[in-house]
Amino acid sequence: MKNILVMGGAGYIGSHTVKHLMQQGYNCIVADNLIYGHKEAVLTPHFEKADLLDKASLNAVFDKYEIDAVIHFAAFAYVGESVEKPQKYYENNVVGTLNLLDVMLAHNVKKIVFSSTCATYGEPVYVPINEEHPQHPINPYGRTKLMIEEIFQDYERAYGLKHIALRYFNAAGCSKDGEIGESHTPETHLIPLVLKAIKGERKDIKVFGTDYDTPDGTCIRDYIHVEDLAQAHRLAVEKLDEYSGCINLGTGIGTSVKEIITAAEKVSGKKCPVEYSERRAGDPAKLYAANEKAKKILGWKPEYTNIEEIIRTAWNWELNKRF
Repeated sequence: MKNILVMGGAGYIGSHTVKHLMQQGYNCIVADNLIYGHKEAVLTPHFEKADLLDKASLNAVFDKYEIDAVIHFAAFAYVGESVEKPQKYYENNVVGTLNLLDVMLAHNVKKIVFSSTCATYGEPVYVPINEEHPQHPINPYGRTKLMIEEIFQDYERAYGLKHIALRYFNAAGCSKDGEIGESHTPETHLIPLVLKAIKGERKDIKVFGTDYDTPDGTCIRDYIHVEDLAQAHRLAVEKLDEYSGCINLGTGIGTSVKEIITAAEKVSGKKCPVEYSERRAGDPAKLYAANEKAKKILGWKPEYTNIEEIIRTAWNWELNKRF
């Protein structure tokens, strides 16, 4: 079995990826500082508390285990906070990744799959967005991810680092069996916010803008189930000997805010309280992926393409969540 180090494996997408890898026979080591992650979400016995900004803790992990490849989820990822606190984001995301790469190279580990984002593209020039779309991120979060992608390219040329950066769109849903799920503090993702409003844990869901150039006037996004993301990370690890570069992950299907609310009401059988308000600055009308490259290079195909099915897994978690 290959030993895969999952940095940030106690987080939302990381924990689902660990679960999938273990089901496929991989041996997973999770390293996480637990600032945002949940120890309860770690399904492997191999857990190490480590921080990207503490090289000694990273070295200890690599000294303890024979690592074959790394999957790197350990980034700060709140767009609004990145605008208010750019130092926090550049330090953790960029400096922290450099620390990780230093330790990897010192231990002769030269394979990494990176959790990147469609935020590297910025305002869309066209949709669906493919990997050749111009990259002009409009916030520090997106800029840190783009910088890391560029660092990987330089490290491959100089040191032979094999890398795949997966630029994903809107992660959604939870483990189908309800074992693990989505639990952020603060929560910023639309689907769990809608479900919390339906449950009465929030006063309402705020819809920002109803006059966009879309069929129902609300923003359209590409919601990809977290188990499909997990599968893509495993496929990417298996392709590192053959390919380095960047790949979009999305369903290629756009779903509007109003469609999300309607689907959540249908799944839950309850009405969602909604407050309509003005547009937010920087919200594009449409963002969805071209995913042909993922299908061709990774052999990846999303299992979840029906938004109600995605929301049903999230609703099941909301009703029975453990953390």
